[in-house]
Amino acid sequence: MQIFDNIDPSWRPLIEEALQSLDPEYLQFLESDKTFFPDKENFLNAFKTLSLQDTQYILFGQDPYPRKESATGYAFIDGKVGTIFNQNGLSKEVNRATSLRNFMKMALFCEGVLQGDFSKEAVAKVDTSGYIQTINQLRENFEKNGVLLLNTALVFTTKEESKKHLKAWQGFVDRLLQLLQSHDIVLILFGSAAKDIKKYKSADTFEKYLLPHPYNIGFITESKAHQLFKPMRLLSL
Repeated sequence: MQIFDNIDPSWRPLIEEALQSLDPEYLQFLESDKTFFPDKENFLNAFKTLSLQDTQYILFGQDPYPRKESATGYAFIDGKVGTIFNQNGLSKEVNRATSLRNFMKMALFCEGVLQGDFSKEAVAKVDTSGYIQTINQLRENFEKNGVLLLNTALVFTTKEESKKHLKAWQGFVDRLLQLLQSHDIVLILFGSAAKDIKKYKSADTFEKYLLPHPYNIGFITESKAHQLFKPMRLLSL
């Protein structure tokens, strides 16, 4: 498969082996189908920009955003979002993306500049000039902290087929975790689909953070999220 060509060399042997855990028909689908996204050149992007030796965490989301322009091959990084902030607080694109909006409010809470009142008006009063300004900078800050941004299912076709893809990728995730047993990596599990990973025997040896999906407004004040993300300073330039 040509999809291996751009993977960081440190990941390539593991990803090649983990992909062999997929059903042969599904592998053929990944090789030949033109409708899924992120496409064949991008659905493994998380393994291209962060090496295995620099990986300290794997953040498991659910599946790609259901829009081609948003699905980037990185969990939680919405390609439709350019700038994060504007003169009115969070940008229009962020405000439309519920999970990202709540995550950014959680990050501002961790910075100590947003407390109690998480309204649009409260965010607008925050001086964000000293923070990152683009979604790509957020991805880079995740990776500087050793966070690999991986969805539980790596491709999307239709909402109706989401469960099919989640099931299809279970073997890949399980085998990948088996191959990572000797590495000191923490698992960050967002939402119910990702939390199913905790049931895998291969996940037993890993430290895990089980968090509500950021789609839930309670994520903003979730103490475990603060404990994990506050030291990362994800908004810092």
